[in-house]
Amino acid sequence: MKSTLIIAGCVLGMLWFAAKPEAHHAFAAEFDIKRVIKLEGKVVKMEWINPHAWLTLETINEKGEVEQWAAEFGPPNTLFRKGYRRNSLLPDMKVTVVGFGATDGQNILNVDTVTLPDGRTLRGESNTDAEKGNLGQRLVK
Repeated sequence: MKSTLIIAGCVLGMLWFAAKPEAHHAFAAEFDIKRVIKLEGKVVKMEWINPHAWLTLETINEKGEVEQWAAEFGPPNTLFRKGYRRNSLLPDMKVTVVGFGATDGQNILNVDTVTLPDGRTLRGESNTDAEKGNLGQRLVK
């Protein structure tokens, strides 16, 4: 009887985990580490959501047209540990974002650094391989 309960518990546990797959994308599947982009613009909104926080940024392109970019960060808890607070990126705030562009050319990037209006630069990437040291800052001339 005891062994039947243990087996039943194990089977139920496996079914529970199998029913909740939580896949996560690879950095290289979405972003190109050789496509470093530097954006200067104003914050439209900052979404503090899991598994990745998102910044919507409004910029002016080379043609003088307004563009919106989506910038992916790591999770909110990681950003908090890096020095971000809920008031770090507020609407209409002018910031500089350096990151890695989407492989498909969309206006999406993975954030390496954000320079705030007061001059502070904070890390922001969700790519742990870039953690080894401001890749974006080194690649942008």
